[in-house]
Amino acid sequence: MKITTVNPATEEVLAEYDALTEEQVNHEVNDSRKVYESIWKKFDISERGKLLRNLGHLLQQRKKEYATIITNEMGKPITESLAEVEKCSWVCEYYADNGEKFLKPEFIETNAKDSYVRFDPLGVIGCIMPWNFPFWQVLRFCVPALFAGNTVLLKHSSVCPLSGNTIQKALEDAGFPKGVFRHLVGNYIVGEALAKSNVDAVSITGSTRAGKRVAEIASQQLHKFILELGGSDPFIVLKDANIDKAAEIGVKSRFLNNGQSCIAAKRFIVEQDVIEEFTKKFIENVEKQVVGDPLDPKTTIGPLVRDNSRDTIVNQIGQSALKGAKVLVGGNVPQMKGYFFNPTVVGKVTPDMSISREEVFGPVAPIIAARNPIEAIRFANDTEFGLGSSIWSEKFAKENNLVKDIEAGMVFVNSMVISDPRIPFGGIKNSGIGRELSNYGLKEFVNIKSVIMN
Repeated sequence: MKITTVNPATEEVLAEYDALTEEQVNHEVNDSRKVYESIWKKFDISERGKLLRNLGHLLQQRKKEYATIITNEMGKPITESLAEVEKCSWVCEYYADNGEKFLKPEFIETNAKDSYVRFDPLGVIGCIMPWNFPFWQVLRFCVPALFAGNTVLLKHSSVCPLSGNTIQKALEDAGFPKGVFRHLVGNYIVGEALAKSNVDAVSITGSTRAGKRVAEIASQQLHKFILELGGSDPFIVLKDANIDKAAEIGVKSRFLNNGQSCIAAKRFIVEQDVIEEFTKKFIENVEKQVVGDPLDPKTTIGPLVRDNSRDTIVNQIGQSALKGAKVLVGGNVPQMKGYFFNPTVVGKVTPDMSISREEVFGPVAPIIAARNPIEAIRFANDTEFGLGSSIWSEKFAKENNLVKDIEAGMVFVNSMVISDPRIPFGGIKNSGIGRELSNYGLKEFVNIKSVIMN
């Protein structure tokens, strides 16, 4: 089977790749286990840290080359692609600096003379990663997994196989032994084959539907799994918020990565007293956005990843309009080649509409009115998702400890939701199971081994 990649800004074919068969996947997994047993788990933890530092430096040196690959394959503006590669360098440095401390044995008090908990690698880890952050999604998972002593097999999205191949070469160029990290080219069939194979655990970042399928397969093999899935993050603006700042950061959060981010602000829930002011200033910031060639540094919004992504968005807006929603800005396709969609703001939105109930993966911002903070929190929690959330308030939110009432894995007050190596990343409900990043993410893929010595 052939995998064909297309530049979403030009609609030109980039390359063709041969997809692996299930038999080839099993061979790669078995070979990865040999590398784990004979080579990688014997590396001292300090040696692994040095290799991560090498990788971080290499990513910085090659960031322009790697950023161009990202933009050509999935369409994000080049400035954002550069920032993505720089962030990957940061996560390498972070675990090189802190990983050994995180994995240090923890001594506990028991009746035995010596008792402690040690953290050993699980073995061979499979990961299935999406196209929207082609380098960051992979490295935020595999850097801590590799540092812990596991070998890793990546099944990247069929949108960005060159990114997957490039990451593998980057690790090898940084000095990682050949076979410690390997990329398996293919579609969902290869992903399912990986989950069925002789891995010790599997991690997926993707849609809720894909995550449930991988969890179903992995659980049949009793493989541990981590699911980082979709989101419909609320962006709550109370009447005591700094409206200028909320409007500015709200636009950045919603339209980052062309609106194709699981942690983007997807529902703007605004207290009625300030909704008119917020909407006006939000639109002013939206109108400053530049739609165009993603390789141009002036561009802030590039194309969507696929043509059918636009069809989905148009349908979501149309279904909501039938219930009374009103397009205030955008809502249409610009007259240019590529899979572009103009940045869009929709008013008079209610929680029962499609653009409230479903995850909207594109540059569309629905604004919902709430009568008071209690109703705003109720609207925010009225979703199947529970990934991130952002609440804007100068005093009221803190004084009333509103963060405890928000049903999400992450709550950011007066800032947008981001992923940060220092902070555990993940959600609840249909947004996933488990955590990535920080100390918590590192320990998802270790054997937490209790040692009792009498």
